[in-house]
Order: sequence, then structure tokens, then C-alpha cells
Amino acid sequence: MLRRDRPTSSPVTAPEAVEDTAEPVTVTVARDVRADQREAFERWAADVLGQAAEFPGNLGTSLLRPGPGSTRYHLVYRFADGESLARWERSAERRAALSRVEHLTESVDYARVAGLDSFFTALTPARPGPRWKLTVLTTAAVFVITLGFQLLVSPHAASWPLPARLLLSAVVVVVLLGHVVMPRLTRWFAPWLRRRR
Repeated sequence: MLRRDRPTSSPVTAPEAVEDTAEPVTVTVARDVRADQREAFERWAADVLGQAAEFPGNLGTSLLRPGPGSTRYHLVYRFADGESLARWERSAERRAALSRVEHLTESVDYARVAGLDSFFTALTPARPGPRWKLTVLTTAAVFVITLGFQLLVSPHAASWPLPARLLLSAVVVVVLLGHVVMPRLTRWFAPWLRRRR
């Protein structure tokens, strides 16, 4: 699920469709920062991302700085589900932060990605914690799903052509990984994933 909002100066909050999702949600806020306000904006961004990182359900935050010739910064937030995102977006902390940033920027774009798309978006740039931890967690999830498939499904499909068996296996692994297993694992292991060691 992807939602983009037009540039706006008013606070944007998760719509009901996003709030009701039980899957991880990634939000990207792109802000064009005034050239003479970059230092102030980076201080503000560090503060607001730090607040979001401490909010219940947060799975990671990051700041992407503009490239040469650009003034566009991207703030990325990842939450365990739509309800956690909505609580952050309706919080007094966020409202106070937004009231301090408008004079530093010229425009803002807001985008949300949920579900399977959110899982892959999370790999870059909103990956929580070191890459090796997410690799270990993903490998364990794929192993368990594949083992279950081999024990429970493969015997019943033994007479199928190899391409059909591989296709079925791939579909089962991807669907379970993106919609069932990883959303729960990233929520359950969030404290461990966020630790930098």
C-alpha cells in the first residue's frame, strides 16, 4: 500500500486505512530546506527522529541528507503497525516539533508504504540496527518457512514438474515472509534490532 500526499504545511496523519493495518508501515517525509537554515534543520531533525525512535512501536528512523545541488532532506520512520504510527502522528511531541520546523523549510512531501512493500523498503534506508541482525533474523525466518514447506507440502507435490514445485515454494516463502513472519519478528525483536551491538 502506498500513499503520497501533495506538498503541505499542515500536519499529516495516518488515514484510517493505514491506522487499521497490522503490518509494518514506513513513512518518508521529504522537506526542501532553506539554504541558510540547514544547520538548524539538522538539529531539529536529530531531535524529532530521537523522539520518534523512543515512541512505542517504532522500528527505526533515519535522515537522508541532500546530494549536490539539492536542498531536499528525507526523514524516514518505520513503525510496527498503523496504530503505532497513528499514535506518533497524533502525539503532542510531533505537533510541537512541527510547529518549530515550518520556517526552516519551503515544501514537504509525505509518503507511506505498508505491508510487503514496507518490509522491503525497510531494508534501505530505514533498517533498524546493524545489517547483520536483520540478516540473521531473515535467514532464520526463511529456514523455518522452507523447512515447514518441505515437511508439510513437498510430499504432496512430489509428482509435479520441478518448475511448478519451485514456483509454489517461492510463493509460499515470499507471502509468509512478507505478510506473516517478518512483521511479527521485527515487532518481537525490535529492542534487539535497535541495539547497535
